[in-house]
Amino acid sequence: MLSFNVGCLPQDAKLAQEAIESVYRMDLFFGSVIGSRQIIREGTMKRIGIYVKRNHPAAALEAQKLQGWLKARGMEVLLEQSLAEDLSDAGGIAAEKVPALVDLVVVLGGDGTLISVARLIGDRKIPILGVNLGSLGFLTEITLPELYPALEQVLSGDFEVSDRMMLESLIFRQGKEIARYSVLNDVVINKGALARIIDMEASVDNTYLTTYKADGLIISTPTGSTAYNMAAGGPIIYPGMNCLVLTPICPHMLTNRPLIVSDEAMIRIELKFKDEDVVFTADGQIGMSLQQGDIVELRKSRDRTLLVKSQAKDYFKVLRAKLRWGER
Repeated sequence: MLSFNVGCLPQDAKLAQEAIESVYRMDLFFGSVIGSRQIIREGTMKRIGIYVKRNHPAAALEAQKLQGWLKARGMEVLLEQSLAEDLSDAGGIAAEKVPALVDLVVVLGGDGTLISVARLIGDRKIPILGVNLGSLGFLTEITLPELYPALEQVLSGDFEVSDRMMLESLIFRQGKEIARYSVLNDVVINKGALARIIDMEASVDNTYLTTYKADGLIISTPTGSTAYNMAAGGPIIYPGMNCLVLTPICPHMLTNRPLIVSDEAMIRIELKFKDEDVVFTADGQIGMSLQQGDIVELRKSRDRTLLVKSQAKDYFKVLRAKLRWGER
């Protein structure tokens, strides 16, 4: 926290104001969050990055339309490389480099596309406006007809973000770190197609929890609770909750139920299987094979994902629509 003497000289007051503005700029890169309301100066957002779902011609055409709309309003538009190639635009930028150059990212696609972009953004705290072009969008709340009204609000500084925690996962083999992933949804340890049940020794904050005998184990953030976790019988967790959930996949013991722990906990999973085909996946998109004795450690990441919220619907309305609650 910064504090200044109210009796300071004018030049001191100027320095104090500059310091406050510096912190203001650093906090969420361009503003600050009060609850989930974003406070920014109108006109701050000048550089917009666009990502689209791969091999989706309709998304590419919509991106081209969006590019023109933004340029007509004086915005600089940056396209990731593959999208630029689809649009015969010579100014494409490598996907992993775009977040460092922009003030806002627009994702045209589905939740999977948004999740992959969130990993690219990492700790940069760039807001993501997700536009749902798929069939099931818990994260891409904004529909195509809502896109341009939503952008008008964002560019004017009148919008809200949902601040989502991310999960850091580290994999150790024979005492050495061999991989590290930052994920938005979940980490899954799962047996291969022909593998038998696998043993996974779990501990929380260095305290032994249990040895799961199951087809696999899901460690999910609140954001990921509506993905594989829900399909495996885990709970739906409100996005603002500070917790993680461990959900076994088809456990041998029916008393092995999903377990919710604090997001401050450090979860450690040691693989006890022999001669089995076991795979580690992060957000269902990237991963690697595991071996007997490998250790997976998971903890809350310093990275955060900021999702621009739809002002036309709240989280519970999204749940009702996507899960068809109340329908007969």
